[in-house]
Amino acid sequence: MNLFNTTVTDAAIAKVNEVLRSTFLNEGEVVREFEASLRSAVGAPHVATVNSCTAALHLCLEVLGVGPGDEVIVPPQTFIATGLVVLHAGGTPVFADIDPDTGNISAASIRDKITDRTKAVIAVHWGGAPVDLDAVQAVCRDAGVPLIEDAAHAFGARWKGQPIGALSRFTCFSFQAIKGMTTGDGGAIACLDDDDATHVYTRRWFGIDKRKVTANDIGERSALIEQLGYKYHMNNVAAALGVGNLPSYPERLARRREIDKRYRQVLGQSPDVRLLQPLEGAESSCWLFGLRLERREDFGRAMKGRGVPVSVIDRRIDRHPVFGGLTAGLTGAEVFDAEHIAIPLHDGLSDDDVEQVTAAVLAGW
Repeated sequence: MNLFNTTVTDAAIAKVNEVLRSTFLNEGEVVREFEASLRSAVGAPHVATVNSCTAALHLCLEVLGVGPGDEVIVPPQTFIATGLVVLHAGGTPVFADIDPDTGNISAASIRDKITDRTKAVIAVHWGGAPVDLDAVQAVCRDAGVPLIEDAAHAFGARWKGQPIGALSRFTCFSFQAIKGMTTGDGGAIACLDDDDATHVYTRRWFGIDKRKVTANDIGERSALIEQLGYKYHMNNVAAALGVGNLPSYPERLARRREIDKRYRQVLGQSPDVRLLQPLEGAESSCWLFGLRLERREDFGRAMKGRGVPVSVIDRRIDRHPVFGGLTAGLTGAEVFDAEHIAIPLHDGLSDDDVEQVTAAVLAGW
């Protein structure tokens, strides 16, 4: 049994072989095909693929003009990339507290952290469970601050019936190897605004929008570069994995939700376990199944002895010296960081695997 799995469908293998045999491996029509499928999947008018969610987040900050002296509010409960991209852009990460019952950023804490230097807010959908977007968007709207959704865990999640990706100015996805939808490595930015999308498409490839600029008779791209760009585009090989994997994703997502439901039915009866609770109106992508409990190290040893892998996944990132050390007063983050641990949740688990996991947890530690 593994904590995560990587699904590569037969259709994806066939599509990758097709691309390899074509020898057209760089960004091309297969990338366009994948982007069109993603637009339908997430309900956004524009989706630009990139080579990682980290690139996606950084690109959004660059489009927003984040630089020295600017602050970006982020949660401490996330992968370190969410904070590092703020440093990459020249800004300062400011850590807001989280709700320990969900692992997600607190709208009230965001409001407390906003200053006249705040240039953006990044909200992470921890484990695939959407944040309270109504509350977070209201705070951002009142302050005139743009919201970036870090949906690295949340492809396929929904908020009040609408897909994550269709609700905020920018939404960033990850298709890294162990995500529910993978392109091996890669990411995407969903944009609602036409101008934002133009900047994203242009700046993901050195400042040239390849959708609009073609080579002239002497093989030169005639566009003059007006803004700083990056080598952040996706290639056809990665996109082929996406094109082949995406059609079966809803079925695999349904399986993860079935397992999530079973865990909640069984483990919710344990007095020693506190389950993370999705908000009303939130439909999770079920990338993680998190528990909060005491004596976490004892729990980890007991699970290892029973053949069940577990992990804290990510500790609070503000502890890293690169960000200046722990932020005082984040009581929700303190509780979560001390108690959270995840058990296996993926579509590769059999019913027997699920029963092994629940039996191992209920056996105590």
